Amino acid sequence: MSAHNTLGRDTFPNLGPIPQMRRRASSQSKLDTLAWSAGLSFIAYGVRIGVRANRADVMARSVDYLPLGWKPSSSPIVEQVYSIICDDQSGPENGVCFHLYKDNQRLLLCGQESQLLECLEADVTLQVAESTRRRVFVHAGVVSWGGRAILIPGRTFSGKTTLVAELVRAGAVYYSDEFAVIDHNGLVHPYARPLQLREDGGFRQTKRPVEELGGVAGHAPLLPGLVLLSRYEAGARWHPRHISAGQALLGLLDNTVSARRGPAAALRVLKQVVTQSFAVKGSRGEGQEVVDWITTHFDPQCMFPSPIE
Repeated sequence: MSAHNTLGRDTFPNLGPIPQMRRRASSQSKLDTLAWSAGLSFIAYGVRIGVRANRADVMARSVDYLPLGWKPSSSPIVEQVYSIICDDQSGPENGVCFHLYKDNQRLLLCGQESQLLECLEADVTLQVAESTRRRVFVHAGVVSWGGRAILIPGRTFSGKTTLVAELVRAGAVYYSDEFAVIDHNGLVHPYARPLQLREDGGFRQTKRPVEELGGVAGHAPLLPGLVLLSRYEAGARWHPRHISAGQALLGLLDNTVSARRGPAAALRVLKQVVTQSFAVKGSRGEGQEVVDWITTHFDPQCMFPSPIE
């Protein structure tokens, strides 16, 4: 494996010292001996992570794929390190081959830098969501409607981004299309990255700033107001039913990233969410039906929380 250096760290002065793992596995020693050209250690939601690369230009571009809210760390010591190796000896048709490692585990081998950076973004973000103790991350779309948060839990392909986009076009304030970020008081914070909309219902995603949809992103934390448990089904009509706080809690917990690592902490936070929210469940087809229902039936000023015993 070649570790060919093309540009030095001095070319990109905003990058920091090469990150180092706090605890090193013996199997990681081979990676540690490579000639790293650039690196960056950062903190996101209290989690210390490093990224290093043998090409400083690729390292500099990777900064745009770090989690929202990250801040550089003056210390190179991290709990997790990602290594980017650009190998110009083994790529297809003598092109560059990109390797991405998480600690000593190879996550990806590919021939496109864009694919490498997208994989880095997805895995680093998930690592932060799993490891942070400062927030609870729930896979969910989030908008503000009347000053209260609407949470739309769901994994990939559940249609949550499409529904979030419809709500934004209808006047909702954008908070997230991927994570509901909830603090220990049950308040919902923004994670307002560009929306990742699928092209013509396919697998390919296109990042679109919320402003392109005629919307705006929120900044202040919100009280929760509505938990909407639903999944897209072609041709389905939206006839939601009210569900209990306990059912809503289970739906949120099923989509909580840290549920296995810290179930007790997640439960404490999610109980605060559902006891302040109205919750409904149902299959949905076109997003406009859901928007019409919210406009007609959901009054964020008239909430009647259901306590959990």
